[in-house]
Amino acid sequence: MPTLIACLSVGKGTWTEVLKLIANQQWTNVFLITNQFGKENFKAPPGVELIVLPENSSVEQATKTITQSLHGKINDFEVALNFISGTGMEHMALLEAVLELGLNFRLVVARDRGVGILGIERN
Repeated sequence: MPTLIACLSVGKGTWTEVLKLIANQQWTNVFLITNQFGKENFKAPPGVELIVLPENSSVEQATKTITQSLHGKINDFEVALNFISGTGMEHMALLEAVLELGLNFRLVVARDRGVGILGIERN
């Protein structure tokens, strides 16, 4: 899964988790869904693209922003999604945008040794 799309806005300690996820895998693309605060304060690693949602946007507005921002930028059959950070509205908008773009997805989390894919057995 060479493309990671993750939410990055609210939640104590979640920015560290997102950074760990980015560092634990060699991603072709990384897109982070954030807000103005995230844009101004998050130190994005090189190659990470921030998609900034308008302040107080509805799910529909946020979905449109994400869909337009991702359109034509992902050539993968499947993407990795992470919802460790962010709000329910952001999560819903991201999921809807991914579905509108016709992408399959796996839910991923940062593990001590790499990336964990949720729903797949591991020892």
